[in-house]
Amino acid sequence: MATAKTATTGTTGRRKTAVARINIAPGSGKISVNGKNFEDYFTTISMQNTVLKPLEVVNAIKSYDVEAKTSGGGLQGQAGALSLAIARALNEFNEADRPLLKADGLLTRDSRRRERKKPGRPGARKRFQFSKR
Repeated sequence: MATAKTATTGTTGRRKTAVARINIAPGSGKISVNGKNFEDYFTTISMQNTVLKPLEVVNAIKSYDVEAKTSGGGLQGQAGALSLAIARALNEFNEADRPLLKADGLLTRDSRRRERKKPGRPGARKRFQFSKR
């Protein structure tokens, strides 16, 4: 929850096995991930758009400074986790933005996970090759 003294908030976002913990504060729009500029960390445009989506929806791209630490999973999962964390933080700062964020599905955690490997099979669903003779 944002306090009157510091005006910062910390939230967590998760996607598959990736976790993103962020601190967000009103500022000039600087986003850093694991000590790097987010454009250097997320090299593709699609991942950068995923991260910026919550800020674009509420027209606040240059309004908040975000400092994030991500771990686990791959870069795509980390981008999704960071997007969820930013959306949750924006919701804490301004409850009036909730309908906008919710309409784009940014406050919903994607609960899909990798299916586990089953015994006696090479993967979750794949079968070993059948040989009649």
